[in-house]
Formats: sequence, C-alpha cells, structure tokens
Amino acid sequence: MSAPAPASHFDGPHGRLAFRRRSGASAGEPGIVWLGGFRSDMLGTKAEFLYQWAADRGRPFLRFDYSGHGESDGAFEDGSIGAWFEDALAAFDNLTEGPQILVGSSMGGWIAALLALKRPERVAAIVFIAPAPDFTERLMWPSFTEEQRRTIMEEGRLEQPSDYSDEPEVITAKLIEDGRKHLLMTGSVPIRVPVRILQGMRDDAVPYAHALAFAEMLESADVEILMTPHGDHRLSTEADLERLAAVLSSL
Repeated sequence: MSAPAPASHFDGPHGRLAFRRRSGASAGEPGIVWLGGFRSDMLGTKAEFLYQWAADRGRPFLRFDYSGHGESDGAFEDGSIGAWFEDALAAFDNLTEGPQILVGSSMGGWIAALLALKRPERVAAIVFIAPAPDFTERLMWPSFTEEQRRTIMEEGRLEQPSDYSDEPEVITAKLIEDGRKHLLMTGSVPIRVPVRILQGMRDDAVPYAHALAFAEMLESADVEILMTPHGDHRLSTEADLERLAAVLSSL
C-alpha cells in the first residue's frame, strides 16, 4: 500500500485537527465518516481499507484524528469523551455535506452514537465495530482496584501498560468524570436509522455481551448483529474487512 497523502488541518474546538477526505463522484449515495477508537489514529488498518473501498466506488469519505490523537494538536491526557465528541461534531459539520453513514470503532461507536443523536437528519445509517458506549463507566471503572480508583481521583491520573502501544495508557479523573456526563446505556437510545454491529466473540476489550446490551437499547427497527466467533477487538483480518465491506455495500 502506498504512503498516505499528507493530512489537511482545520481549526477545531480543541486545537487544529488533522483529517483526510475524498470527494465522491457517485451521485445520491451517502458519504462515509470514520470514527476511530481510544488512542487510535486515522491510519489504522480499517480506516485505510475503508478509504480505498470508498475511492474504488466513488464515495465521499472522511477520517480525522481527535485532539490528542495522531496528527492533531493537543495532549491525550487533556482529552475526554465530551471533547472528542465536540471534535467529531466539528469535523462532521465542517467537512461533510448531505447524508452520511457513520462507522464507529470501539470508543468511536460511542462518539458515533452521540453524533447520530445530535445530527439525526444527516445520519443515514451506522456501522458499529466492537462498540464501546459508556466504556469508561461500564468496562473501565469496574476493572480498577480500589487503590487504582483512589489514585485516579486523588492524584488525577493513573498510568498502566497498554496492550496497543509502547507508551503507557493514561487514565485521568477527567476522562472518568466527563464520561459520566455522556452515558447512553441508561435506558432507551433514540437512534432510529439502520444499524449494523460487527463484534468479535473473543474480544477481550469490549465483551460481546456489551454490544448485545447496547443493541437492545436502540430504538431502530433495523438492527443486525454480525458475530465473529474467533474475532478479537481489532477485527482487522482480511475476512473481517471483507465482512465490513459487504455490510457497507448492503447499506
């Protein structure tokens, strides 16, 4: 695969945000917006695959880095769910036109859901990949020991090894407390567009039971869940990518 084109930037709510996009020649079909995960960037396997998939079909495509991620300004430790949602909303409003299909991976699923609730008139459908809405409260916080929780709240941060980076994973009190302001899985979620959920049953970061619980809360009458028995959290194998492409084509 050739090297990606240099990123463009625009002034977001929390500094300059890096993005890559392509316009589409295919009239009448929704664009695609990629929403990445926690500590991820827009050059990951799935984002690169979707960029090429969209290019081959003349579909508009947008990917960007949240503040404190990838090529965007800011420090990761200063971020929060609310801030990253504001980044996504600014990118969506400033860099896309017309109806869009949101593709949200892991934390990006939470951001995608928030975005769909904020701009329902412009979201045509959503593809969730190992969606992690409310992960700070439902998955992360329960996994900490009492000592770790005290460290976060009293010292403001906790550093621990990351499964996805050589750099330590930093969890801040801001991340936890702000996450509580954006919880979705407290009742019915008024997302009514078609939804597809891709989930690995061997996902050790977001258990498939979490995706099932989220699906049950969606008000959409058109929700399909595609479980991969041996799939992990990344869902980036060739078969996984082909499945993602088929889902997008069906929408």
